[in-house]
Amino acid sequence: MDVDCPKRMSYGPCGGVRPDGQCEMRPGPCAFPEVVPWPVLAPTPAPAAPVAAPLILTDFTCTPFDPADIASTAAVLAPSCDAVLVGEHQNRPDFPPTLMGRMLLEAGVTPWITLSCRDRNRVVLEQELRGLALTGVPTVLCVTGDGRGYDVRPDVTQTFDLDGPRLVALAASLGMTAAAPETVTAPPVHGRAQRLVQKQHAGARLAVLNHVSAPAAVAEFMSAARAAGLTIPVLAAVAVFTDEVSAALLQGLPGLALDAGVVAQVLRAPDPVEAGIDAAVAEARALLAIDGVAGVNISGLASDAGTRAGAWIKAEVGQRIREERSAV
Repeated sequence: MDVDCPKRMSYGPCGGVRPDGQCEMRPGPCAFPEVVPWPVLAPTPAPAAPVAAPLILTDFTCTPFDPADIASTAAVLAPSCDAVLVGEHQNRPDFPPTLMGRMLLEAGVTPWITLSCRDRNRVVLEQELRGLALTGVPTVLCVTGDGRGYDVRPDVTQTFDLDGPRLVALAASLGMTAAAPETVTAPPVHGRAQRLVQKQHAGARLAVLNHVSAPAAVAEFMSAARAAGLTIPVLAAVAVFTDEVSAALLQGLPGLALDAGVVAQVLRAPDPVEAGIDAAVAEARALLAIDGVAGVNISGLASDAGTRAGAWIKAEVGQRIREERSAV
C-alpha cells in the first residue's frame, strides 16, 4: 500500500488525476507517477466462454429513494438498450446496490451495478457482491471512486479499504462478472492502456472507458491496449447533453473530457434536444467504427428537465443507434 495516496490505493493511479498530474483530493502531485502492475502469482484459469458485451449500456438516472421513478425510468429505457448502468454518487445516495439491482430486474431491465470503494469497507463490499450474485445481477462495475469534495457531506468519512483493481479481483473470486473503468486522458496518458491490461489481469472481463473529446483518442488508446495484450470487450462513452446543466455535469467530473465545439453547437442550436441527440448518435457511430470497441455507454444526465425527460432523450439515442446498426 502506498501510504502517500489519500485513497490508500495499492494499484494506482486512479482515473481522477488532474490534467497537470495533480491529485484530485489534495494539493500536490499524484502518488503514482507510473502504473503499478498487478502481481503475477499464478495463472488464472481462462473463463469457459467470453463475456458478451452489450451494444448499448445506458446510464440509469432516477430520483433517489423513489421506487415509482425507478420503475417508470426503466420502462422508458428498456426497449432501447441491452443493460443500464447504475452509478455511485458522492452527494446523492440511493437504495443499497442489492436492493436497487432487484428492483431493476423486476422492472424489466438488466442492471450493471457500480460499486465504489469510497463509501464501503471491504466487509460491506463483499456483502453487496454476494447479495447481487444471489439476486441475479451478474455484472458489477468496480471503481475506486472519486474523492468526496470537502464541502460535500463533511460529516461522512471516506473508506478506501480497497481500490478498483483489488475490488475487481474480489468480485471475480466470488463468481461475478467484473467490469472495470479506464480514463483514457488522465495522466500518465502513456500508461492508461497498460493500466486497463493490469485490471484484466486482476479479473476484469469487460471495460468501460470515460469520455474523451474526440474519438481519435479512443482509437489510439485501443491500438495501444490491444498491442499490450488487452482481449476483453470495451465499451466507449457517448456524452449526452441538451442544456447547460447536463453539459456542465459531464465537464465537471474528474477525468472526463468533451469536445468544446460540439458543446457550443448543441447549446446554440434552435432545438438543443434534437441537436444533442444527433451529436450523441454521431459520436456513437464514430466510436463503434473503432477496432476493439464492442459497444457504447450512453452516458450523462441528458437533460435538466427531470429524470423522465433525460430517460427519453437517452432512449432516443439508443434507438437511433440500433436503427443505424440494423441498416448496415
